[in-house]
Amino acid sequence: MTKIKDDILPRDWSLWSHSKPVVIKPLTGGQTNQTFLIQSVNELLVLRNNSQLGDVFDLDRDTESSVLISASYTGICAPLVYTDPTHRYQVTQFISGNPWKKSAAGALEQLANLLRDIHSLPTIDAYLDIPNKVACYWASIDKQAAFYPPLKQLQQKIPFHITAAKQLGDDLSLCHNDLSKGNLIIEKTGQLYAIDWEYAAMGDRFYDIAVIIEEHTLNRLQQRTLLEHYLGTNPHEKHWQRLYYWRSVYQYLCLLWYAVQWSSGILKSKQLAEKIDSESRNLLQSTAFTHF
Repeated sequence: MTKIKDDILPRDWSLWSHSKPVVIKPLTGGQTNQTFLIQSVNELLVLRNNSQLGDVFDLDRDTESSVLISASYTGICAPLVYTDPTHRYQVTQFISGNPWKKSAAGALEQLANLLRDIHSLPTIDAYLDIPNKVACYWASIDKQAAFYPPLKQLQQKIPFHITAAKQLGDDLSLCHNDLSKGNLIIEKTGQLYAIDWEYAAMGDRFYDIAVIIEEHTLNRLQQRTLLEHYLGTNPHEKHWQRLYYWRSVYQYLCLLWYAVQWSSGILKSKQLAEKIDSESRNLLQSTAFTHF
């Protein structure tokens, strides 16, 4: 059994709970922040203690809070209970359910509907600035790491992909930008929720779709099904091209994210360093980076 520290609860818990909450257990899934299942009176909540790497990962906690308020009204997220104004922690309601599975009947259609709901949320004054995010990541990457040279080579090629994707894009939408396996939850009633909105910002909605394709390893048929239900029509060649470029950009950002984790000592292991090096070299040799 995991021993829970006495100082898990913030001292100002009375700002959002009538009685002192009880910490039930740590929650797995997050790779940066620490999250805990807690009970306040008869309500289960999630306490997220924010990582000190928030600035490194270019996270805007104020934006996240404002987006969560809007998403809470539409019933597509774990409703926000409280956010600390100094960005130390956040409290949301607990969604009891299971991770979304692409193989379940109607799963892709349901995800397409959720995507449309997310992209229909009110606009905000915060944008997914990928060049700035890349610069933030690079500032924290160890230049002496074995994976540094191939990552640096990729950096020279990324601007082309970003420009090409934007040229194929349309109006910006509010996007989640991190719809990975742990961030899509099916509640007992069958309702699909998106959680962990810390990367939310205005951006290209096809970047959201690219994240899903990569994180859930959707095959071509699954990609087509998702696109058809999302678009309400058959995807054409420009849709596929747009996804192609954003998928390449996302793969690169994932490598940088892990490189920052390794360089910061959070996930420091020989295996991870070798993985970053190997996948960087593979990406350099892929069609996306050798033919343009």
